[in-house]
Amino acid sequence: MVNLVEAQKPLLHFLVRMAGLRQHTVDVDGAGTVITIWVPKDKVPNERSTATTTKPPPPPAAKKNDRPAVVLVHGFAAEGIVTWQFQVGVLAKHYDVYVPDLLYFGGSTSPSTDRSPGFQAECLATALRKLGVGACTVVGFSYGGMVSFKMAEAHPDLVRSLVVSGSVVAMTDSISETTLERIGVKSSAELLLPESVKGLKALLSIATYRKLWFPKRLHRDYLKVMFTNRKERAELLEGLVVSNKDATVPVLPQKILLLWGENDNIFNIELAKTMKEQLGEKTMLQSIRKAGHLVHLERPCVYNRLLKEFLASVTATEIPQGKP
Repeated sequence: MVNLVEAQKPLLHFLVRMAGLRQHTVDVDGAGTVITIWVPKDKVPNERSTATTTKPPPPPAAKKNDRPAVVLVHGFAAEGIVTWQFQVGVLAKHYDVYVPDLLYFGGSTSPSTDRSPGFQAECLATALRKLGVGACTVVGFSYGGMVSFKMAEAHPDLVRSLVVSGSVVAMTDSISETTLERIGVKSSAELLLPESVKGLKALLSIATYRKLWFPKRLHRDYLKVMFTNRKERAELLEGLVVSNKDATVPVLPQKILLLWGENDNIFNIELAKTMKEQLGEKTMLQSIRKAGHLVHLERPCVYNRLLKEFLASVTATEIPQGKP
């Protein structure tokens, strides 16, 4: 029987290709760590490019006709283009859009036993540098937001500005315990790695403002396609939590937009307000009504408008003359 979710992938790939992107695999370290990433078609390396070398090149000098780069980093329940399917086409009209799959999602993998968000950030930063990306805006959702914060802290020359939705700087013991208790689950894996249709329905119910209905078969097919590499992903969740005494809020030089679903049941708006105060005056918070954790999928038009306004404010001097 045809898997309905798998059958939709060629259509989604077609739409992304129509937006001007091509899928590419970057050898991160020459030792088996690879990241698959959708890249602007004119930025796909040839066979002799730096994408296949071990050492990343220095950031390239900006060219007159270069467009600002935007990197979209997905969350835990789906790979890159599934997560950002409503943003890619809109952004690709004016920006060079990069959509990676983090390790153990899509075609990205590594023999390393490091499961920390810091390791994900280092691998992604290396991949972007090998593709010739200089300064960029990183947009991170949920788990991808934690990876994005790590990358912004370690690579301020690469991450010019940051947009984060439904995430935290670090998943501390207290945040983890409070969140799980509020949601009513025993562990992050129980919520984010469902093994049954019932579990997937519970995840969607918690993650959305509006209650969605899908046929049971579609839930079952989604489980088979999107929840692979379960062992590694369970280890990623274990690697997220840090003790309260070890957690610190970094001093980040970037402009940051916290773009939140007002009804986020996983990382609620009060947590976002606290994080805004901790991150300082370069951080602003905007919330979207009638949207939950999956704010970019539930209210894509509003989300895209606010995202584009922020991008315009931080990239105005880099957009070539004559282009909107």
